[in-house]
Amino acid sequence: MSYLSASNMTGGYGRGADILHDCTIEAAEGEIAVIVGPNGAGKSTAMKAVFGMLNLRQGSVTLDGEDITHLTPQDRVAKGMAFVPQTSNVFPSMSVEENLEMGAFLRRDNITGTMEQIYDLFPILKEKRRQNAGELSGGQRQQVAVGRALMTQPKLLMLDEPTAGVSPIVMDELFDRIIEVARTGISILMVEQNARQALNIADKGYVLVQGRNRFTDTGEALMNDPEVRKSFLGG
Repeated sequence: MSYLSASNMTGGYGRGADILHDCTIEAAEGEIAVIVGPNGAGKSTAMKAVFGMLNLRQGSVTLDGEDITHLTPQDRVAKGMAFVPQTSNVFPSMSVEENLEMGAFLRRDNITGTMEQIYDLFPILKEKRRQNAGELSGGQRQQVAVGRALMTQPKLLMLDEPTAGVSPIVMDELFDRIIEVARTGISILMVEQNARQALNIADKGYVLVQGRNRFTDTGEALMNDPEVRKSFLGG
């Protein structure tokens, strides 16, 4: 039973043309599901459709068995979704700690324990907690963005291009932290340009082409598929 099931999604932005065509994305509890594909394949659009940021003309989204197709993004956050966009994902003029506190805006309980867990996961954030997020490196800002999303105590964490613009060393470190998050039982749905590295850590992989599912399999199987390797992984 998938924790997230986004089935047969067809839709686009506003009254524009459909970008997604019968697209299906699923993730089980504690599973890392990765969406890869060429530029313009509809990867980020599929993620936004799951989060309720565009209208679906067909299809449905269920979370833990509950149909949430018509819920707003805010209501989906309350149901356990957290979304980290690729850009503009921190408040640059606020400190690291204030950014994390902003992630807990819906909570009415004590957030200290969650904050400590995030500092354990990303020790550099504890060290720089009084520093403005805008002064951090790209990789550190991504850690703030992921940390802020985790402050909502999500069951499903969605990451749009989390390693965009960071060095290979920082990318490996971020992927290690993502694996750690998944081991706590949180489902991860991730769009990633670095397809080979992302499929390497994926339990499940989706290759999208022009808004449609082209290949769906385990990360390992897709890495070993000759056609996927030739067309999408550079041979």
